Amino acid sequence: MAELLRSLQDSQLVARFQRRCGLFPAPDDDPRENGAGPGEGAARAPGVDHHSAVNGKGGGGPANGLLRVAAPQLVMYIGQVAKDILKWPRPFTPPVVKLEKRVIAEYGMPSTHAMAATAISFTLLISTMDRYQYPFALGLVMAVTFSTLVCLSRLYTGMHTVLDVLGGILITAVLIILTYPAWTLIDRLDSASPLFPVCAIVVPFFLCYNYPVSEYYSPTRADTTTILAAGAGVTIGFWINRFFQLVAEPTEALPVIQHIPPLTAGMLVLGLTKFMVGIVLILLVRQVVQNLSLQVLYSWFKVVTRNKEARRRLEIEVPYKFVTYTSVGICATTVVPMLHRFLGLL
Repeated sequence: MAELLRSLQDSQLVARFQRRCGLFPAPDDDPRENGAGPGEGAARAPGVDHHSAVNGKGGGGPANGLLRVAAPQLVMYIGQVAKDILKWPRPFTPPVVKLEKRVIAEYGMPSTHAMAATAISFTLLISTMDRYQYPFALGLVMAVTFSTLVCLSRLYTGMHTVLDVLGGILITAVLIILTYPAWTLIDRLDSASPLFPVCAIVVPFFLCYNYPVSEYYSPTRADTTTILAAGAGVTIGFWINRFFQLVAEPTEALPVIQHIPPLTAGMLVLGLTKFMVGIVLILLVRQVVQNLSLQVLYSWFKVVTRNKEARRRLEIEVPYKFVTYTSVGICATTVVPMLHRFLGLL
């Protein structure tokens, strides 16, 4: 077993996969630069925003959007924390070609991309198979295909070993199995109490602010804050929609079996229009809230304005990202649908 694990963690295995895909190292690649470890990469890796936007529409039953938000949040937080606890390096260069040097300061095990892809695709499959009429075999193939392509992309970009990817899939599978009995309860939490929004903010913020301390700066804390904050915003948005009855609840007994309508040109144009209106508003909210929160924090902690290094400080990075992406989540689930309704797009 130990020999098998070592072989799955071998960088040569990733390199061979890249060569079969036609990816070869450039003649002028500097092995010292590309093969830098977390400590070396931390000194020059810029702060980046890797965020996962998860959305869903309200409604009862297992297909509720809260479940589709909670699952990726849980697996991503566990995966990000596991990286900084295990501190397993990414594949070495040479022989691997690394295409995403901006995250070279992060550790490798487990692959959070593999975890997120597996969680999103299979949670969506399991929670909709009794609600929408579609062939289960087709849904299973689509879930497997999506998660497999994401996993293979992590090998192609040289960001993870095969063991990292398999570890991410296994952790997610275990979490889905353990949490499945509580899915119905999770779906009903967002309308259970007026105090729910407080918990939805306090718990994720506490987890982000107490993120494991690393010897070197890496973007994992910032990424984790972005993910949990966006999830908190979406969760609060769902609660607002239900508490203030901004969305219609199903009148039939659950689960409500719905037909998936065929895709037409009119639906495609309407969908693209709604997307463009929503994304413009979300980007505007993100920019305004980010600038305001940074100004307030810079003034509070007496930091020079536009000091990018200061953004990495715990007391600045976590609050500004949390406020920014919580606002984005609320905007996406509450304000954008209201704007769509006002413009007659619903």
